[in-house]
Amino acid sequence: MAVKIRLTRVGKTKQPQYRVIAADSRRARDGRFIEILGQYNPRTEPSTITIDNDKAVKWLMQGAQPTERVRKLLEISGAWEQFTAAKSK
Repeated sequence: MAVKIRLTRVGKTKQPQYRVIAADSRRARDGRFIEILGQYNPRTEPSTITIDNDKAVKWLMQGAQPTERVRKLLEISGAWEQFTAAKSK
């Protein structure tokens, strides 16, 4: 099973909010997921990013692949730096 860390859309019509999730890559965007890792709200100024870095690093260490957008969010939250530091040990 190939696990991806990606965004899933929640919120009302024309008012998007996203969850950062770990899910099987074959599932639909808003389909079943394995675990919620955080939230992202692009509509606030500045954008609100809440990610559980420990869970994200755990999934990255197990081989989960982040999407391009999620990787940028992980870099902002500091989880990507924790992952690269843990991987280089």
